Amino acid sequence: MTVSFTSCLSAKPRALKHAWEHTVGSSRAVLALRADWQAQLRRCRDELGFRHVRFHGLLNDDMGTLISHLEKPLYSFFNADRICDFLLSIGMRPFVELGFMPEMLASGRETVFHFRGNITPPADYDAWATLIRKLVGHWVERYGIAEVRRWFFEVWNEPNLPAFWTGTQDDYFKLYGHTAQAIKTVDASLRVGGPATAMTAWIDDLIDYCEKSRLPVDFITTHIYPTDPLGFEGADTEEQLANSPRHLLRDHAQQVREQSGARPVYFTEWNMSSNPRDHYHDEPFAAAYVAKIVLETDPFVDGYSYWTFTDIFEENYFPSIPFHGGFGLLNLYGVPKPVYRAFQLLHALGTEQLPVIGTHDTVDAWVVRKGRSITVFLTNHAQPRHDIATQTVEIHLTDAAAPLAAYVERIDEDHANPRRRWEEMGEPEYLSRSQVEQLEAASRLVKEPLGYSFENRAIRLVVDLPAHAVAAVTLEFAPEPLDEGDTA
Repeated sequence: MTVSFTSCLSAKPRALKHAWEHTVGSSRAVLALRADWQAQLRRCRDELGFRHVRFHGLLNDDMGTLISHLEKPLYSFFNADRICDFLLSIGMRPFVELGFMPEMLASGRETVFHFRGNITPPADYDAWATLIRKLVGHWVERYGIAEVRRWFFEVWNEPNLPAFWTGTQDDYFKLYGHTAQAIKTVDASLRVGGPATAMTAWIDDLIDYCEKSRLPVDFITTHIYPTDPLGFEGADTEEQLANSPRHLLRDHAQQVREQSGARPVYFTEWNMSSNPRDHYHDEPFAAAYVAKIVLETDPFVDGYSYWTFTDIFEENYFPSIPFHGGFGLLNLYGVPKPVYRAFQLLHALGTEQLPVIGTHDTVDAWVVRKGRSITVFLTNHAQPRHDIATQTVEIHLTDAAAPLAAYVERIDEDHANPRRRWEEMGEPEYLSRSQVEQLEAASRLVKEPLGYSFENRAIRLVVDLPAHAVAAVTLEFAPEPLDEGDTA
């Protein structure tokens, strides 16, 4: 059976914001001092267009931002500056997550993750505010107020989960208030927001609290995973995904948009699962699922930060297996996974999205214009344990000029799938340079010519789309003729 979609190329488009490019996630701040982390982020910036990066642990003791030395506070912003210097040098900026608690300010000893980020409220909220004021004030002195006004300051990470905050909601609101006031003391135009919660929680509560307390909340941040609540190694992710509604993330994005009113909305963490060892992260399944999610959430959000850009990541331990199901778009060696290539295809899309007529249980289609080209972006996705099969997709583009050329770029089991090549190698735990080169080659997108028919100003395309696949069909058109009197 054939799946059909139709789009009129003269229809009024709506904006495609590319909200997924606003920010991308990373593990913890100290890893940003590694050369390989920096090389991978530079590649993501160049090929995927990300503009901000967010990470945990800026205030952890391993960063040296504030420690106790000879029983006195010692502030050192050198390591934080080195990270910011690098980000600015490649045309990126930090989306600053303020956490976790420096040991000398902490009210308890509870920690999270391998790197032991302290998750307790401050023993002295005024001392916390002093740290924030000193850090942000230092950055304004170093980079100038015009630059720092373009940054985002987010208070804590997932305070609604006991794994990340031992205090109450009231304790978090107190932390938020002290933080916001400290930042605004440096300059009233600097942007601060929250609640940075898991599962889109506490948004109404934070807005309510800030309005009653006359506190600023310049933007809303929250997190969402289809496998919420918090995932863990060894979780039955397949069962969680099987039970997760297909449009869950879109529906939550729309809900948060409505809750937030005129405030910008940033989902500062999301992925197709929250399990740090989920084999789906390395497979074409993720490419199809993630591409579908970002395209259908784009109307509702201002930023949609994928967690994470790299497998250089150590919340539990630092892995060595090249494909271990990590969150990253790139594996440990910098080899692009299928989901990386999906972001690369998405980045190449234009910003004018045209209406599409047609629906299907697993296949979705978008038509996007960019200058004198049109891309038909297709995904074939279903949650695990749900029916899915290869589909023949027929696309009709009406009110069209004759194309000069058409080509398709694919991500599926046989295309842009380096994990499969690694399995064929025998799944080596450590890679040689030659093996990395082979995997890089296996990951590449390939432009394949695609036939089409053109009659009565209508283009007809037919594409076979395997299960859990992405296909981007691009048609190129001749430049518009110059008006009489114009010069080339």
